[in-house]
Amino acid sequence: SSVILKGLPPGSHFPEGDHKIQYTVYDRAENKGTCKFLVKVRVRRCVKLNAPDNGYIKCSGDGNNYGATCEFSCIGGYEMQGSPARVCQYNLGWSGVEPTCAPMNINVNVRTAAALLDQFYEKRRLLIISTPTAANFFYRMQLGMLQPAQCGLDLRHVTVVELVGVFPAQIGRIGVKLLPPSLALQLRLLLRIPHYNFNIVVMDKHGMDKERYPFPATPAELFALIDKFPLRKDEMKLQAEIGQSCP
Repeated sequence: SSVILKGLPPGSHFPEGDHKIQYTVYDRAENKGTCKFLVKVRVRRCVKLNAPDNGYIKCSGDGNNYGATCEFSCIGGYEMQGSPARVCQYNLGWSGVEPTCAPMNINVNVRTAAALLDQFYEKRRLLIISTPTAANFFYRMQLGMLQPAQCGLDLRHVTVVELVGVFPAQIGRIGVKLLPPSLALQLRLLLRIPHYNFNIVVMDKHGMDKERYPFPATPAELFALIDKFPLRKDEMKLQAEIGQSCP
């Protein structure tokens, strides 16, 4: 006449683990009967994967259950080597090859400015600083402001390109790498950067010209601009998850 159930009711979804089910029944004469059984749910799991050095990881499901997919990406300035995505297989092994993030190798010995810019596509933003002379007051002021802000530039995946001088005595520089004079000239012509005035061009990861400054820009101004870019919002979420920030 009455049934008492201990445990999840019929039709339930049982999570991973052991689940005890017990039915106790009573008839009108107060006779009692009990039935017990155990539901064991086992999930096939692979070894947990970690994000590569200088990279991120994003997994579906529990992260290492059978069928889960883990996708990898690298921070700006690093290139993916190995499998960008791996799946936990039935044999408890991961598909593909372990990914690594290698420093981006910029080839300055290309023939065209377009080929140079293509190397940064979807990887880095560009801050191009152009000056008619290395003694230019605005140029020296700009470098002085950017030097202590290097962490913020790296956090936002920004590469600084310097174009110094006027043809035929002009050079270009990306970090410690020098651009051939002809390539520096092509870059100015392609982006329509004035030769005889100080100028800054900010480009996004898709090679779009986002902003220009005819005078030095503070790091705060540049960071506020870049932080509004669509791709930057996703980057900020990933960086917050792994605790990546500047002191």
